[in-house]
Amino acid sequence: MPLPEDPLGKSLVRKRTIDLDGHRTSVSVEDAFWDVLKEIADAQGSTVHRLAAAIDSERCERQLPNLSSAIRLYVLNHYRRLAEEAAPGGGKAKR
Repeated sequence: MPLPEDPLGKSLVRKRTIDLDGHRTSVSVEDAFWDVLKEIADAQGSTVHRLAAAIDSERCERQLPNLSSAIRLYVLNHYRRLAEEAAPGGGKAKR
């Protein structure tokens, strides 16, 4: 699957300001990750802000360096879990 391209040559990374438990912070990730993060939050009956706060809390516990990376890893792991569940027998998907 090819990587998405911006026809105007602009960066696909977008900075957004989110509220994490009462304090605002800026996070830069690609639009595709923002879109999927919203889809995951909606499916969980949550919001992007609440989901990002939960990701940030786990990030701090695991001592990951930044929230942007933690969001990308959360989305990746979310889809890995879905692939494993969809695999024949519901087992681990081959990697």
